[in-house]
Amino acid sequence: MLSPAIPANEAERLKALRALDILDTPPEERFDRLTRMARRLFNVPIALVTLVDEDRQWFKSNMGLSVGETPRSVSFCGHAILQEDFFIIPDAREDPRFSDNPLVLGDPRIRFYAGCVLRTRDNQKIGTLCLIDHKPRTMETQDLLVLEDLTALAEQEFSALKMATMDELTGLSNRRGFLSLARHSLALSERHALPMSLAFLDLDKFKPINDTFGHAEGDRALQSFAGLMKRTFRTSDLIARLGGDEFVVLLIGSNSETSGELMVRLGVAAEEASRLENRGYDISFSHGIVEFDPGRHRSIDEMLAEGDALMYQIKQKKGHAR
Repeated sequence: MLSPAIPANEAERLKALRALDILDTPPEERFDRLTRMARRLFNVPIALVTLVDEDRQWFKSNMGLSVGETPRSVSFCGHAILQEDFFIIPDAREDPRFSDNPLVLGDPRIRFYAGCVLRTRDNQKIGTLCLIDHKPRTMETQDLLVLEDLTALAEQEFSALKMATMDELTGLSNRRGFLSLARHSLALSERHALPMSLAFLDLDKFKPINDTFGHAEGDRALQSFAGLMKRTFRTSDLIARLGGDEFVVLLIGSNSETSGELMVRLGVAAEEASRLENRGYDISFSHGIVEFDPGRHRSIDEMLAEGDALMYQIKQKKGHAR
């Protein structure tokens, strides 16, 4: 048996998957409707919407199987996400990669498999819409087009979910999206004794920007600051706009000293951007940094509250508290 390889962009792929905040959620009609349709159109006993997690494939929609997940190591979908579009196995018993796979030799006794890759809006491969049969078969070109159309509908449903975790103005995670991802990171940090810090940021003198230049310019300032954050921090860091002019970044693998150095870099970048853009105001911020202490912090909400309080103390010292 050949276990599926791990994609080169696995960290980014898993981050995109978990940002959906959909793993281990109850069945939903929006997805079940698609798998029912797939089963009927292709006359197969099993149709699934699968999501490939770190060590398992989990079924968001499951028509025809008695289990809700299987190990990634034996999954067909783990192989499918390594492809650009389709992954077709006409007869698994005749394919040396799968002939001794436990899902072929035992339940659900897979002979035919066809999976079409599911992608997020930022093109991350998170799973498949797949068909399974107990007997060998093939797919014609028209069949592939229909499967592709059903997959596109599933992707639209995932996009709708994603919008609920994204801040439309800045393209960053919103509070809901951040909390979902941060909880995973907190557990990972504690389990592997990794350093982790949270920085709570608030723009200085943001109200005068809105009052003097208008709300459209205030939106531009928020977008500009979000862009600076994206360019300053690593792709593995979690950046979010919590609301208004409040932002947060969870710096994984960074202690408070390293995080403080990144805040300095962000401040320099903000000063440079203010000088170059010359909009009549400066973009500046106050921040509070909290280093994760498993003996003191029981949740990400506690770290947020502590970071907010530290940030406010700094803002008071500057003389422009909220």
